Amino acid sequence: MNVSSFIAKRVAFNSQRSFSRFIIRIATAATALSVAAMIITLAFVNGFQQAVSQKVFAFWGHIRVQQYEPDKSLNAEDTPLKHNDTVLQILRTTPGVKQVQPFATKSAVLEKNKEIEGVLFKGIDDTYDFNSIRPFLVAGSWPTFNDTFYSREIAVSRPVADELLINVNDSINIYFISPETSGSSVRRLKVTGIFKTGIEEFDKTYAIGDIRLLRRINNWRNNEIGGYEVFLNDYKRIDSVNNLLYDGPHQLPGAWISRSIRDIYPFIFDWLNIQDVNRNVIFIVMSIIAIINLVTCLLILVLERTRMVGILKAIGGTNWSIQKIFLYHASIISGKGILYGLFFGVGIALLEQYTGFIKLDEAAYYVSSAPVQIIWWQVLAVCISTLVVCFLSLILPTLFVRTIRPVKAIQFR
Repeated sequence: MNVSSFIAKRVAFNSQRSFSRFIIRIATAATALSVAAMIITLAFVNGFQQAVSQKVFAFWGHIRVQQYEPDKSLNAEDTPLKHNDTVLQILRTTPGVKQVQPFATKSAVLEKNKEIEGVLFKGIDDTYDFNSIRPFLVAGSWPTFNDTFYSREIAVSRPVADELLINVNDSINIYFISPETSGSSVRRLKVTGIFKTGIEEFDKTYAIGDIRLLRRINNWRNNEIGGYEVFLNDYKRIDSVNNLLYDGPHQLPGAWISRSIRDIYPFIFDWLNIQDVNRNVIFIVMSIIAIINLVTCLLILVLERTRMVGILKAIGGTNWSIQKIFLYHASIISGKGILYGLFFGVGIALLEQYTGFIKLDEAAYYVSSAPVQIIWWQVLAVCISTLVVCFLSLILPTLFVRTIRPVKAIQFR
């Protein structure tokens, strides 16, 4: 066994009471706290970004393909486009695309018992896959498309339902403003479902129904739509797939344009990106706390063992071999702190993941409880990088050993 390692273990696991034992406990606790804070921060930031972004993607897909109109608001009513088999084939054969769904939107007013609420009616057809938004359904069921002309069913959001005192199976009037007919068109629809995404911009804006109703209101042809929602196998490939639709071997026709959902709702994704800044700030602060405590602890250990350093130098010990004693000792301290922090941090993250005991204001954070996503390679990276950074930062204070003179050190009290 290495002599420096042997002495370091004897010193580290010595049961003798001393002032340094108290300092060691503080350094261990500080390191544990830092590691736990970094692990918990990573889990929560990953959870927020994954949960909120998936809500947006589930409701609108990853890419939206519509007619090119430079001056049009991204969330306004859609200009009709003829259902294009060539565009549909391009989208379906683009690598990474999982599903393509047609849709259309139109401004409308819901009315029940003389109470009104404005919405953007999102029309879909029988090819729509409700599995992506099924978790949002809080009551009833999604509209069906069994009627010959158009479905007389609608799904409204929980905030709209509460505002108009709507329950499942209630009938409501929906008014569409139609410039084509110089007036408004009214239809009587049955509320079959109530949904809640937790994203206020969606819940207060959209209602879901049959696209064939919009075609009748707008006097569109049976093959006209507002655009396509494109769902991908991997949301991380949004930008690359979007670029393929412009620069790939099969490009969209000139009248069509594709937009990443991040470009349509930038305020949501900008807020999520701010979490990365918060994460980096916490990492820096926690690393500084751990390093300062360990450096202070090591200096105290060196001062307390000054006589031991003098004796080892007197019997021929080299400066580096004595430095290694304290480096090994400090590594044991930081290793224990990292281990405690690992168990505490992962434990808190798992507890929140399975119980959801941390409650949040859904209107402000888009989720009702703090979401958690543990990525194990990140946890391992935190532990290893903390150990490496602490070890490297501890080399500097061990240089104090080189200044100790054996004769004075042996007489040191």
